[in-house]
Amino acid sequence: MPSAVPHRFIVVEGPIGVGKTSLARRLAQSLGGQLMLEQADENPFLERFYRNPRAAAFQTQLFFLFQRARQLEELRQEDLFSAVRVADYLLEKDRLFARVTLDDAEYALYERVYARVVVDAPKPDLVVYLQAPVDVLVDRIAKRGIRYEQHIERAYLEKLTQAYARFFHGYDASSLLIVNSASIDPVNSEDDYRLLFEQISKTRRGRHFFNPAGSSLLPAG
Repeated sequence: MPSAVPHRFIVVEGPIGVGKTSLARRLAQSLGGQLMLEQADENPFLERFYRNPRAAAFQTQLFFLFQRARQLEELRQEDLFSAVRVADYLLEKDRLFARVTLDDAEYALYERVYARVVVDAPKPDLVVYLQAPVDVLVDRIAKRGIRYEQHIERAYLEKLTQAYARFFHGYDASSLLIVNSASIDPVNSEDDYRLLFEQISKTRRGRHFFNPAGSSLLPAG
C-alpha cells in the first residue's frame, strides 16, 4: 500500500459501531503513522452510562472531554510535520455527544468546562466520516461482542446518527470525505480497503463523497 498521502493529520469519525477505530488502525499501519485512539475502556463511567444513561451521562462526558483534550494538547506540543497522525475521534464531536446525552442544565455547565479545557486544538487536514444506517450499526455492535456495548439502546443510536448527520452537513473546518460504509467492509475486505484508501489519497480541499452503495445518508437541503 503506497504511503504518499497529502495529509499529515487524518481523523476517522462516525457513530458507535461504524468501524472508525478499526479503519484508523489500518490507515495508520498503511501510512507508517502514529495512531491516536480515544481510550473508551479507560472511562470508568461508560458501562454505567449504557445501563442507565441519565444516571451517568455527565460524568461520562466530562471524563471523555478531559481525556481527549489532554491527548490533543500533547499533540499540539509536538511537531505535526514529523509523522502522519491518524485519530479515531474529532474533538468537536465531544459536544455532539454532550448535546445528545445531557439535559439543558448539565449541558450549560459542560459548555463552561469545555471553554476552559479546549485551547487551540490542532485541526485535522482530512476528516473521513463513516455513515451507516442504524440497523447496520446494531448488527456490527452485536457481532463485535464488547460486553458493555450490548446495553446500548436503539433509540440512542438513532439520536446519535441523526446528530452526526446534522453536524457534518455543515462541517467546513477541514477537508471532508463522507463514506457510505453500509455495503463495504474496508476493515476485513482488502478490495474495499484499497478503493477507500485510493479515495483518501486523492481527496484534497472541500467536501467529497465515496458512495459505493449509490445513495447518500446526509439530510437533504
